[in-house]
Amino acid sequence: MRIIDLHCYPNTQKWIDCQGPYVEALAKYWGRDWQAKTEEEVVADFKEFHVDALLVALDLSTTIQTPPCDNDYVAGMRDRHDCIIQAWGALEPTRGRVAIDEARHAINELNMIGFHFHPIMQHIQVNDQDFYPLWEEISSMGVPVMIDVGMTGMGAGIPGGLGVKTRNAHPAYVDELAADFPKLTIIMAHPGSPWIDETTAVALHKGNVFWEMSGWAPKYLPDTLKKDIRSRLSDKVMFGSDYPSIAYERLFREWDEVGYTNAMLEKFFHRNAETVLGL
Repeated sequence: MRIIDLHCYPNTQKWIDCQGPYVEALAKYWGRDWQAKTEEEVVADFKEFHVDALLVALDLSTTIQTPPCDNDYVAGMRDRHDCIIQAWGALEPTRGRVAIDEARHAINELNMIGFHFHPIMQHIQVNDQDFYPLWEEISSMGVPVMIDVGMTGMGAGIPGGLGVKTRNAHPAYVDELAADFPKLTIIMAHPGSPWIDETTAVALHKGNVFWEMSGWAPKYLPDTLKKDIRSRLSDKVMFGSDYPSIAYERLFREWDEVGYTNAMLEKFFHRNAETVLGL
């Protein structure tokens, strides 16, 4: 069975450095050292589990002032390895015209698939009217966006959470964005805890919104969501890992243990992504 992983980070030193003060909190949240691998080691992980990976760039330069794991770097990594089939660009919406120019560069020159946004880490709400010129530009280019919803390990357990506000990743903001930009394909990233019911409602109500389940061990998903995935969400959901957060061996074992039919797993692991994103 083909495996398309919509949500993989480069896991190289450049990506680790980009996260700045969040690294310590992430190590505690995931219960392991948050250490870089070489590019060759990352690619070996994808090849071992026969994963077609989509890499995710990360730019937090306006919030924690670290050098970004930028679009050129991630696109270059994609171009060097056949198992990395595409890459999501990163934009800082608060940079206005600069963000629009970078969006054009990422699509027109780097041939990236679309853009990923992390509202919690970027300190934004995606329905902010100030960002609508950027959404208009992205929508006009006909490329999708992937937007994180729900809880994050970034700053978790630290007093004040390093300034992180989890409310920024509420699915209601995605709902408003989808309503205002009906031609924009939106993929919600992660299960959306503690707002899983609200995230489900957005995915069901908005025809231009889809959902990938990265960053969460399947055995901890609520039974209601597992049931919805096999029924009314079956054409909406897709696989993502949040690599390197959770080991592939564990993810594949636990998704198998849920007990879905092969037909449902085919949809989840590759057919829906092929249909929605043309992969």
